[in-house]
Amino acid sequence: MEVLRPQLIRLGGRIYRKNPIQEQTYQHEEEDEDFYQGFVECAEEPCDAYEVVQTQQGFRCTVKAPSLLYKHIVGKRGDTRKKLEVETKTSISIPKPGQEGEIVITGQHRSGVISARTRIDVLLLTFRRKQPFTHFLAFFLNEVEVQERFLKFQEEVLEKCSMDHGVDSTIFQNPRKLHLTIGMLVLLSEQEIQQTCEMLQQCKEEFIDDISGGKPLEVEMAGIEYMNDDPGMVDVLYAKVHMKDGSNRLQELVDRVLERFQASGLIVKEWNSVKLHATVMNTLFRKDPNAEGRYNLYTADGKYIFKERESFDGRNILKETNMYKLRNDRLHRSREQRKAGWLDFICHGSLGFDLLKKQNSTEYI
Repeated sequence: MEVLRPQLIRLGGRIYRKNPIQEQTYQHEEEDEDFYQGFVECAEEPCDAYEVVQTQQGFRCTVKAPSLLYKHIVGKRGDTRKKLEVETKTSISIPKPGQEGEIVITGQHRSGVISARTRIDVLLLTFRRKQPFTHFLAFFLNEVEVQERFLKFQEEVLEKCSMDHGVDSTIFQNPRKLHLTIGMLVLLSEQEIQQTCEMLQQCKEEFIDDISGGKPLEVEMAGIEYMNDDPGMVDVLYAKVHMKDGSNRLQELVDRVLERFQASGLIVKEWNSVKLHATVMNTLFRKDPNAEGRYNLYTADGKYIFKERESFDGRNILKETNMYKLRNDRLHRSREQRKAGWLDFICHGSLGFDLLKKQNSTEYI
């Protein structure tokens, strides 16, 4: 852990520091026990944001969580739950594996119930982060004309730059999947998928229509950039996306959607603003043509994995693309545009955002 920039976990308006643990423990079943020891100290302070009900027997609080995460609260041989119960003087009831329901915390003291709830939330959030991404929010930039221009761009890059290190056909985006990503999600139940759809509908009603004026937003892709600092060692090459009229409406819209999803916990807060871009080349595609954004470095079982990437030399590609900008008859190669229909929503609604499921092949929900 970097001393000045520790990993932070946000819960109920409070910020907790995650204490460092050894990554190799994720390869063993004892991971829950080791992790619990690491985070207890940073979760001691009670949070008053939880709804705790007083009963004849004491106090009661419930936690909604997908069944896939129950095992991390139970721990190996039930050790994690036992420690929680002993140290907070509470009783914790967890549904059986495969059954959806609520985790119920009961105890004689309100502070103990709140402490148990805080620790459970930290466990749930931490192990949710270790799940592979399942969905992402985006809108497509894949009209037929744009696809044709992209294929022309790919053809010329391979013709002129195929001898450059790491440049080959496997790292190009599928032209049918050209899109602008808003955020990556881990949705572990049908209820969470439905919650996401409902939240998008709320965004439409509360601010999307106001920002767009009830009309399609016309955007364009213009210019090529790379993600890292060295153009000779590039992992991601992307086209910049902005409003054709020069306004900031698109940025404002996607940032407010991101903020709403971050506040709900459906998207982990890593950035305060969406970087508007459409990926055209990505070295993750070498081994996984369906890769989206950055890799989540954990398997569904929470085990740490390592994804090695072979970077490519993008200097000649950037040089050729910059030449296109200066020639009017070639402008289309780096200046592709389409109307983004914000009302063409494909998730049981009528918004412009698409909720896509990440599987072996991307498909609509």
